[in-house]
Amino acid sequence: MFTVVPLIIAIGFIVILGIIIYRVVQGAQRWKRNNDSPVLTVNARVVTKRADVSHYHHANTTNNAIDMGYSSTYYYVTFEVASGDRMEFHVKNTEYGLLAEGDAGKLTFQGTRYLGFTRGV
Repeated sequence: MFTVVPLIIAIGFIVILGIIIYRVVQGAQRWKRNNDSPVLTVNARVVTKRADVSHYHHANTTNNAIDMGYSSTYYYVTFEVASGDRMEFHVKNTEYGLLAEGDAGKLTFQGTRYLGFTRGV
């Protein structure tokens, strides 16, 4: 038993470290791919908007403790270009609030990176 437990802990540590390294490499590749892409400005229309809310709850089990929790909200907007293709971008909350479904204008993006939208141009 004393030889199995350290082995299981070591394997778990290696697996978690591998997942972290994989995610970092994946993010760096996406960042490079976006930087290598040209900045494009195209005619587009806002098709839909959505918000993805994640709730996190920490239950404190000690006596007279307050349960703690928080949430994170990520905002996405789907644009349709003249060819009929649709692209969804992660946008800041300030941009999300300014855009309405049906808005038409110029969409500026670089790869999968949203850079801006100008209405009615």
